Amino acid sequence: MPLNSKIEQVLDMIARAKRPQLHESSPQQARASYEKSAPILEIASAPMFSVEDLQVPTRDGATIRARLYQPVEPSWAEPAPALVYYHGGGFTVGSVDTHDALCRMFARDGRCTVLSVDYRLAPEYKFPTAVDDAFDALTWLHAHAAEYGVDAKRLAVGGDSAGGTLATVCAVLARDVGIKLALQLLIYPGTTGYQQTDSHSRLADGFLLSGDTIQWFFELYVRDKNDRDDWRFAPLDGTRGAPDFSGLAPAWIATAEYDPLSDEGDAYAEKLRAAGNQVTLKRYPGMIHEFFKMGGFVPDVAQAHQDAAAVLRAAFGVE
Repeated sequence: MPLNSKIEQVLDMIARAKRPQLHESSPQQARASYEKSAPILEIASAPMFSVEDLQVPTRDGATIRARLYQPVEPSWAEPAPALVYYHGGGFTVGSVDTHDALCRMFARDGRCTVLSVDYRLAPEYKFPTAVDDAFDALTWLHAHAAEYGVDAKRLAVGGDSAGGTLATVCAVLARDVGIKLALQLLIYPGTTGYQQTDSHSRLADGFLLSGDTIQWFFELYVRDKNDRDDWRFAPLDGTRGAPDFSGLAPAWIATAEYDPLSDEGDAYAEKLRAAGNQVTLKRYPGMIHEFFKMGGFVPDVAQAHQDAAAVLRAAFGVE
């Protein structure tokens, strides 16, 4: 299908603004630019019963910020399901603030508590710090669920782009420590260490996320070339330390037709299916990377939001 007409307008506005691409900036400049631009196309922020910034301990003795969204008053008699969410941004940019409206939507429409995780970013913190932070936040919520009116038996992981990568890895690690997850909500996840798919070749320039920006993100994040072969960086084709991928939580994977990551999302869906897992793959026609965060300007994004929320409700068994 052709590009969505509103997406075309977005790309035209970006081109006319003539701002430097992320990879043409320093990491600090890129973060500031992303923080400033992230809310522009977003949906309106949904009201919550409570929004609380927490400090979550990590295995190396540090703490990271996490934001807890509760759409309704917590009930300890009937604890709520929860989604642990990891923001996108190439492991280099993004925060709980850039994904605030999206997480509020998941909480409201998915009828669940959401814990949004501010994992530490590259290049200050190289691989596998983001992975460790992501899993530490999941295990922390599992251990402290009762304190926040959360049902430890109804947890899901989710994320977009690099956050989708972290969610895929956490789903495997959770299985290995006996945490039974209800769902993996994977929104255009990155799953390969090398950009060798057809979609990477066809869509390397002109569709928001460029091949040069992807390489810049990766070079800032990895310690050396061996990290690109680690399954925790590349769950699709990473061979170093690669685990068995069977027995994982059901996965819902959303890809975009004009996203360089689309083919690897499709391939990861097939890998999970081949390992015996339940997988739903949705490719959204006419869309680009990051489209989930454009719902305030692109009306057709509402359908993707509704799909994701419905999957969450079904996984959690809520009406």
